[in-house]
This record gives sequence, C-alpha cells and structure tokens, in this order.
Amino acid sequence: MKRLTLLLLAVLFPIVGYSFAQQPVERKGVAPAVKLTEENFGFLSDLNGKYKLVATQTTFEPGGYVGEHNHVGPGIRYVASGEITLVEQGKARVYKAGDFFYETGAVTNSASNKGNSPTILITFEILRVDWKGGSAVPPKSK
Repeated sequence: MKRLTLLLLAVLFPIVGYSFAQQPVERKGVAPAVKLTEENFGFLSDLNGKYKLVATQTTFEPGGYVGEHNHVGPGIRYVASGEITLVEQGKARVYKAGDFFYETGAVTNSASNKGNSPTILITFEILRVDWKGGSAVPPKSK
C-alpha cells in the first residue's frame, strides 16, 4: 500500500504543481528577476538532477504587492533595501533593510510595500529541477 501511495504521489505531484503554475497570483508593482540558477549541490549529490537553487531579485514599487499565495519550495528572503510587510495567518510583520526571514512555502501569505520608496527583496529558494516560472502559486486552501 505504501508503494502505491508513493507511486500515486510521484505521478500526480507534477500534474498538480503544473496546474498551480498556470494560475496567476494577484500582483501589482512587482518586478522579479532571476539572477542565478544552480543544479549542482556538490556533496549533497542526492539532490543533483532533482532540485535547483534559485536566487531572485524582486523589486516592489511603493504600493506594490503580491496577493495571497504559497510557494512550491522553501526559501530564505533578504530585504536588501526598503521594507516589506508580510501577512501570514492574519498576522502582519514588517521586515526592514538587512532583515532575513524564512518561508516554508506551505503557509499562505501576502507581501506588500507600504513605504514611499522601492523595496528590493532577494530570495533564495529550493525548487524542483523541472519547475518553470516563479515559485508563487495560488493558495492550496482555495
């Protein structure tokens, strides 16, 4: 039974992931730019060919936001300039230039720049090697 469950997950996960990728997440005034993609994990060779590390620079203009979403992989975020308001589970937290934070991807959140100057967010994420496009997907709960 365990093998059947694993087989079903292996077959369905790419399909479900693909369908989420095709649905847009509401956003305004946000410009992401992938700066680096790496698939070689060195001594962590079990990850090679399965996952990739992606570094993205995202600029949030004043008033810019990304609506409720999840991510298809976990990641560390670094606020390079400005500040970003992240809302998770009804709680807002403001991260300022120099702050780091972590997202598992499984918790629905939204992000916005409520300041008067652009915010630059640097994201380091681990994604499936075959994943195309950005990691933000509509919330799985919706």
